[in-house]
Amino acid sequence: MANGLLSSMGGKRKVFISYHHGGDRAYYDAFINAFSSTYDVIHDNSVDRAVDSSNTDYVIRRIRENYITGSSCTIVLCGEQAPYRKFVDWEIKATLDRRHGLIGVNLPSNPMTINSKLVVPDRLHDNIESGYAIWTNWGSFTQSVQAVQGFIEQANSKSSLLINNSRTLRQRNG
Repeated sequence: MANGLLSSMGGKRKVFISYHHGGDRAYYDAFINAFSSTYDVIHDNSVDRAVDSSNTDYVIRRIRENYITGSSCTIVLCGEQAPYRKFVDWEIKATLDRRHGLIGVNLPSNPMTINSKLVVPDRLHDNIESGYAIWTNWGSFTQSVQAVQGFIEQANSKSSLLINNSRTLRQRNG
């Protein structure tokens, strides 16, 4: 039942949102404004500022403990720069380490494909390909509370045997 955790304060499902803070903040804010009465979104803190360390293992452990633990699902907002951000990759890794649901949401700011390849974080792409992660677009995802709920339930029902978390960690922002 770990993926079905509900907050003891109000019974709202907790979700973690991963995104490029410099480029996709408006979509994060729009999600909060539309769905904060239904979902408890883990506090927005840029991990880069919140965890001041160059030790990758330590930072990922802190992401897992402080942001991912207690959530049921991670929603990755995929804008133009998200695929090239190391903390987005690390947040996806921590999500997969916990075997939580994973949803990739293509934002209108994302060119979607370059040379017929999806423009998404590589670790997310691996899990879309394996069948573990859900892939959708902003309009479909945010059309209603029921739509968001459906995507979260679908992501949480995936078998952890489908997880592909073997990729080397991104060490730098692109």
